[in-house]
Amino acid sequence: MPAQCRHHNKHLEEHMNKIALGMTLVLASLAGAQAQTSQTVVTPVTYQPVAAKPLRFILGAGLTAGGDKIATAYYDDGDEIDLRAGEMFALQAGIDYRLGPEFSMKATVGYHVDDASARNGEMRFQRVPFELLGYYHVNDKVRVGGGLRYVTGTEFRSSGAGDIGDYEFKDSTGAVVELEYMATPSIGVSLRYVNDKFEEKRYGDKIKGDHVGAFANFYF
Repeated sequence: MPAQCRHHNKHLEEHMNKIALGMTLVLASLAGAQAQTSQTVVTPVTYQPVAAKPLRFILGAGLTAGGDKIATAYYDDGDEIDLRAGEMFALQAGIDYRLGPEFSMKATVGYHVDDASARNGEMRFQRVPFELLGYYHVNDKVRVGGGLRYVTGTEFRSSGAGDIGDYEFKDSTGAVVELEYMATPSIGVSLRYVNDKFEEKRYGDKIKGDHVGAFANFYF
């Protein structure tokens, strides 16, 4: 359902620039820290490398694309922005556990949001996903896996000139398939496909949130 939003502040360009700048700064700082801490540690007697920690924390951030169109925001300068159920910015945090040379597991909680905002109004579609994934390690650099995703807190909010109502959606479950490449022992880049479906609580409308995503993941 369309809505009007005046005084377009080019929020998408600013949003993407802020994400790119933030991820660049984080990547640079972690790469510097990795260079200082990733030297091989040996014991005086055996001179063997110390084994990596099997349990590590993970922080990830990424961009996603896909899903059904939920609403369109129209701006006075003629621009339009579609909000979709599978876009646009996602964060995740959790733990990664190495079960053995070939297998590992990851459990995370995240925040996934798409929004269109101006000084006099806003539209936002957001949710909180919990994921449990298992992986097979092809080699030291590449792992592939998948698992389940439970999504809660799914809602659409609008205000000001963009007000077309607020809607809440039932909790849902979906599937995740992911490929991850480890650029360093502490920094990974992943590509993923997620199967999401949402049902509105009051009216029963169903929308698809299927999407693809690219993430930068930091392990420590």
